[in-house]
Amino acid sequence: MRRVVITGSGTINPLGHSVAATLEAMREGRCGIGPLDIRDVDRLQIQIGGQVRDYDETTHFNRQQISLYDRFTQFTLLSAREAVAQSGLNFSGELADRSGVVFGTSGGGLNTQDENYRAVYEEGKNRVHPFIVPKLMNNAAASHVSMEFNLRGPSFTVATACASSNHAMGQAFNMVRSGMADVMLTGGSEAMLCFGGIKAWEGLRVMSKDGCRPFSATRNGMVQGEGAGVFVFEDRDHAIARGAEILCEVAGFAMSSDASDIVTPSKQGAARAIAGALKDARMNGEDVGYINAHGTGTAANDKTECAAVADVFGAHADRLMISSTKSMHGHLIGGTGAVELLACIMALRDGIIAPTIGYEEPDPECALNVVPNVAQEATVDAVLSNAFAFGGFNAVLALRAAR
Repeated sequence: MRRVVITGSGTINPLGHSVAATLEAMREGRCGIGPLDIRDVDRLQIQIGGQVRDYDETTHFNRQQISLYDRFTQFTLLSAREAVAQSGLNFSGELADRSGVVFGTSGGGLNTQDENYRAVYEEGKNRVHPFIVPKLMNNAAASHVSMEFNLRGPSFTVATACASSNHAMGQAFNMVRSGMADVMLTGGSEAMLCFGGIKAWEGLRVMSKDGCRPFSATRNGMVQGEGAGVFVFEDRDHAIARGAEILCEVAGFAMSSDASDIVTPSKQGAARAIAGALKDARMNGEDVGYINAHGTGTAANDKTECAAVADVFGAHADRLMISSTKSMHGHLIGGTGAVELLACIMALRDGIIAPTIGYEEPDPECALNVVPNVAQEATVDAVLSNAFAFGGFNAVLALRAAR
C-alpha cells in the first residue's frame, strides 16, 4: 500500500482566518470563545460560543455565490483555497480524474434552514429562494469545492456528528493509500451558531454558560464553535516527484462503534479505535508523544477518554501529553477534528504542544498531563487525533513526522 502525506492545510475558525493565525493563537493559549452575536440571542440560555469574528462574506464571494453558499460552505471554500495554494497543485488532465473530495459535517446548511423556517413559520412567507435545497444540503460544500478546483474523482460527504471530520479524513486516507485516488481534499466544516442550532443543543443540558474547561474538576459542559479545516492528502511518491513540501505523514486510521448508547460514551469503544489506529499505523504505544483529545469539557466524555487512554497505553499514559484545543475554539461538531488536526501538525513540525486552557483544578479521574493552560515544547515523532461522537461513533487518526 502507498504512503499518504499532507501537503496543504487551510482553515477559518474562532482562533483565526488562516492556518498561521490559528497556530499562533494555539501557541499563545488564546481563547476564541465569547458572547454570541446572533439573532434572538436574548431568548437563549446559552449565550457564548466560538464564533468566527470579523467575517464579511461579501469580501470573498459575489452576490450569486452567496445565494448558493451557506456559511458552512463558505468556510469550506476559503479553507480549501488556502490548502490548495500551499500544496501548489493544479488539478487538470489526468490528475483531475485522480483527485476528489470527502468532507465531514453534521449540521450542513443549518443557518439556511434556520433562516427559511423563520421566514415561513414566523413571518408567514409562502415562498423561499429556489436554491434553498442545494444551499442547505450536507454535500453542498464538497460539491462546490469539487467544482472550483476541477476535482473529478470520488467526492462525497460524511455525517457522523462530532466524528464527521475524522471519519472523512480516514476515508480520504484509505482512498489514497489504496490507489483509488492520488490526491484528496478532506476535512470538515460546521456553522451551527444560529438560534435554532443553539436552542436544540440547550435541550441536551450539556452546554456551559461560562466557558469550556476540559479535564478540570470545575468543568460544567461544552461550548459550541464554528469553522472549517481542509487538508490536501497526497500519495507520498507523487508529492516527492513534484518537489512538494510535506507537512507530515498520515500513518493510520481506525474507527469503532460503541453499539451501546446514543449519547453516553463507552470506554471500550474509544479504546478499540485508539488501539486500532496504532495497529494500522504499525506503531507501538511508546512511539506516541501527543494526543489531541476529543476533550469536550463534559464529565462523561473527559473521564471516559482518559480511562480509554490509560487502558491502551498503560504506564506510558503518564508520559503522554494530551490536550483539548476545544478549550480555545469550542466544539465545532462535524468540523472539529479538522481544526484539531492543525494542532497535531504543529506538534510534529514545530515541537509545540497546544494547551488545554481554562484548567482550574485537577480531576483524579483525569490524572494525565493535559498540558494545562500553557503550551509545552517537546519533540514528538507520532501523534493521535481522537474523535468520539453521539451515536457511539469513534474515529482516530495517527500521524508521523515527515521523513
